[in-house]
Amino acid sequence: MKIAESTGALQGTIKEWRKQGLSIGFVPTMGNLHAGHISLVNEAREICDKVVVSIYVNPLQFNEASDFESYPVTLKDDQAKLEKAQADLLFLPNSDVMYPEGEKSVSKVSVPDIGDMLEGECRPGHFDGVATVVNKLFNMVQPDTAFFGQKDYQQLLLVKKMVRDLNMPVTIQSVKTQREADGLAMSSRNSRLTAMQRKQAALIYSTLQWLVERLKDATVDVPELERQAIEKLNTAGFETEYVSLRSSDNLKPLRSPESGAILLVAARLGDVRLIDNLMCS
Repeated sequence: MKIAESTGALQGTIKEWRKQGLSIGFVPTMGNLHAGHISLVNEAREICDKVVVSIYVNPLQFNEASDFESYPVTLKDDQAKLEKAQADLLFLPNSDVMYPEGEKSVSKVSVPDIGDMLEGECRPGHFDGVATVVNKLFNMVQPDTAFFGQKDYQQLLLVKKMVRDLNMPVTIQSVKTQREADGLAMSSRNSRLTAMQRKQAALIYSTLQWLVERLKDATVDVPELERQAIEKLNTAGFETEYVSLRSSDNLKPLRSPESGAILLVAARLGDVRLIDNLMCS
């Protein structure tokens, strides 16, 4: 696996691959890799000739300084996992490469509508940071296909909209959420949970499953079910920010179960914020 820390080194390698007519798959990450990330790499290897993975903890998408400062960095372990997964190139830019004039001076990308609700409402500025860094990485790597996990479902839709709106020649491939044995969605933030919190965290997925079962009744009161789910989580020790039934196409709120509905949740355990989602059909 090659390692590039500068844009020049990255693009030099990609230029050689392009001369050979090879397709490029791209997996952008913030490191602290787990099986969910590796599933993206595996999918990329199935579809593309060469796979580029980036690791960069992007300060622009953190709306809490403490969350940014406590984000786990495990580069040596990450490299070993990517070697085993047979990634072809690891791009390791620092902030001087990503934001040479400083984070506050960089031009920003904003994706309206999808970026304004749910996560966008709870984490002001988060999605502007996501859209900006993904846009920059796409311009640096110029991949044919980029791979994103469904666990961050709103982010997935946001990136798809950005690519459509800006006519970017990149195909966005979604990959299903990878879960622990008890159903908890794999996340880099899970490593910050205490042993007791880790056991509690599985309730998020079981609550989503509970909701899906009740939504099979077309006459249910959706707002009341959402309220009950929030109460269920809060009683168990969570601070729940939202549980919401939405359209999987555009995340518009739904007041009754229908085809293509998705449930989304965000809740805190201590200082760790967890998100998850589950399709209803």
